[in-house]
Amino acid sequence: MSAAKVLIFAPADQTGETHRTLEAAGCALRLGKASWDTPQGNSEPEMVAMAQECDALMGTSIRNTPISRTVMQASKNLRIVAKYTIGTDDVDVDAATELGILVTHGPTESNWGGVAEGTITAMLTMLKKARERDQHMKQRGGWRLPELQGTYLGARADGYRGITLGLIGLGRIGSRIATLLRPWNMRIIATDPYVPETKFAEHGVERVDLDTVLRESDVVSLHVVLTRETRHMIGEKQLALMKPTAILINTSRGPCVQEPALIEALIRGQIAGAALDVFEEEPLSQDSQLRNLGDKVLLTPHMVSSNVGSGLGPGIRWATESVLHALRGEVPDNVYNREVIPRWQSRFGGKSVWKA
Repeated sequence: MSAAKVLIFAPADQTGETHRTLEAAGCALRLGKASWDTPQGNSEPEMVAMAQECDALMGTSIRNTPISRTVMQASKNLRIVAKYTIGTDDVDVDAATELGILVTHGPTESNWGGVAEGTITAMLTMLKKARERDQHMKQRGGWRLPELQGTYLGARADGYRGITLGLIGLGRIGSRIATLLRPWNMRIIATDPYVPETKFAEHGVERVDLDTVLRESDVVSLHVVLTRETRHMIGEKQLALMKPTAILINTSRGPCVQEPALIEALIRGQIAGAALDVFEEEPLSQDSQLRNLGDKVLLTPHMVSSNVGSGLGPGIRWATESVLHALRGEVPDNVYNREVIPRWQSRFGGKSVWKA
């Protein structure tokens, strides 16, 4: 039986469990550079060399060397690019579709549910001034101050109307946030051209356009995938629409926000603050101005979904099963570019690499 060739371009399974599973199934593994914190990957020429004659590519997010058309064209046998993560923005999905290659991702609840919970945590940290109160007591030995007052989120019987939360994207994460916050009795508005009206109604969310989300929200939170449409969707013009008391939360993808424009808006007081788990370039450079904006920003190192029993683990196992399905000539259940499936089936359907 000939071995199937699998390139793990950004290894993240420190236990090696899934590597052993693949090898036991008859796969010969090639491993790219691994950085357990932020996989940066090999250069494109190195990636092309390693991808030669490969039947499958798999790995976590890879920043410096995305899975390009050139990398995928290195093997005429390539069946699948399997991501451990939800995001596929580091894969040229359009090229994969043209080449008849499946792209799979890992939308595990432990991942997207963790993002929803982490987003709410960031919002409460900012609005309730949790960090400022803690620092005031520990570093200054202080007690109550008027400027340490927090924001009450929900509407009250005394006539207080509560805040407005604006969601950009009402997919898995956005709708989970709406569900979790519904008992708080706050106004939730959202924009998402790809979600039917019934989903808005189901989650108690008012459908509006993007400009209305920006103008009327006290908190604006991004929950979109990175595409040509969403890249830099929040820039100088959009930030200018926001309230000076509003905060921006980005737990989706860094390039969805024009970072220089956001920094300028924070310095000028055009908006009150930002909570960011993702950045245009990762890891965030040591000289980034974002590190010097004090309590105006809440920064976390792209690990909002990382919780005990979650993180990449479930996605790694899912991607491993997807690769094995594809190598057997079966369509996995988590294909991102579903439009490629008919063509893929005509090429590989029912054809196991081990029977070739």
